[in-house]
Amino acid sequence: MPLETLQSAVSKVKWRVLPLFVVMFIVNYIDRVNISFIKEQLHTDLGLNDEAFGFGAGLFFIGYAVFEVPSNLILQRIGARRWLAIIAMLWGAVAACMAFVTTAQEFYGLRFLLGAAEAGFFPGVIYYLTRWLPSADRGKAIAIFLSGSAIASVISGPLSGYLLQFHPYGLKGWQFMIFAEGAFSVVLAIFTWRWLDSLPAEARWLQDGERQALTSTLEAEAEAANRSYRPSVWRLLCDLQIILFCVVYFAIQLTIYAATFWLPTIIRSMGKMTDMQVGCLNSLPWLISIAGMYFAAAGAARYKNQQAWVAVALLIAGLGMFLATTGGPIFAFVAICFAALGFKSASSLFWPIPQGYLDPRIAAAVIALINSIGNLGGFVAPYAFGWLKEHTGSIQGGLYGLALTSLVAAALVFRARTRA
Repeated sequence: MPLETLQSAVSKVKWRVLPLFVVMFIVNYIDRVNISFIKEQLHTDLGLNDEAFGFGAGLFFIGYAVFEVPSNLILQRIGARRWLAIIAMLWGAVAACMAFVTTAQEFYGLRFLLGAAEAGFFPGVIYYLTRWLPSADRGKAIAIFLSGSAIASVISGPLSGYLLQFHPYGLKGWQFMIFAEGAFSVVLAIFTWRWLDSLPAEARWLQDGERQALTSTLEAEAEAANRSYRPSVWRLLCDLQIILFCVVYFAIQLTIYAATFWLPTIIRSMGKMTDMQVGCLNSLPWLISIAGMYFAAAGAARYKNQQAWVAVALLIAGLGMFLATTGGPIFAFVAICFAALGFKSASSLFWPIPQGYLDPRIAAAVIALINSIGNLGGFVAPYAFGWLKEHTGSIQGGLYGLALTSLVAAALVFRARTRA
């Protein structure tokens, strides 16, 4: 089997599926967080107070956690191509329905259902890539796919702010924004169904030799994987290092999702602004975070000490969140821009540590476990901020909490080992 034939097939697969998966991730993420730009409208039209908003925002992650395993079981039963298209259709429909909620209970229910619908997307993409790309090419492909999150963080603000200006068919601006962004996911689901193939053997856009080379390579890797050791979830949870990884990643996600859902509120408190201005300013910390991620990754590659790099990133995040409590809204925004250099960098710098510690035979299962537990920070952070805002009139206590958890995580990460 010529190596050139396999490489040609891999290149075609990447160009065929990765752009679609990045776009799907961007749309997926926007549908997840776009309510952060309509908090005031939800208060006016639905009567949602700060605590109710935070609780509803966080319920997404409860639905996500509850349905992640069932979604994976369905994925393995019907195949990644079909399930990815169905998932996109479901989350788009649920997101669009959010435009017509009239009560807090409807808001809660749809946020939970949105989390349930999106639960299978990330593992579905990873599973699809395992059926199409050899292991040597999978890591870079996953990194490209994950870039969709950073891109979505930047464009979600200006896009949502722009759509909020329109009021077609008697819809309010926030209703049109939510409906339009959800409807696009439905259209994308139809395209996904027609664009993806289930297996390389079915890909007419590959030559016969390329299909054969790719199929034989993947079958050999699958046979080796089937002989691998697969520990139970309970055994994984008894490993102190894995518990440590979960705690550190949970702390990182707390800060990321607190900023995601409450930053537009902080921006609005800076003065009278249009929705478009709020959206554009919301992009600034995320643009800064992308620059921070790039320089941190370059530094970590040159000067080897992954734990120290993660700790420095967490210290920057913690310091920024603490400084956000010491001045007015404008100073708080500047401080969060500084914190953004840390919290997104910490997220990307963290993963090589558990990957270096774990036996390759169990790495995928443990990484999924860490990701699931870490994502629960997406429930705790927005709800805690909402509760504090409602009962104290301020989110300062939440900023202090984020600063403290970042400092604790920075200390704990030095206890993490990169070799089992």
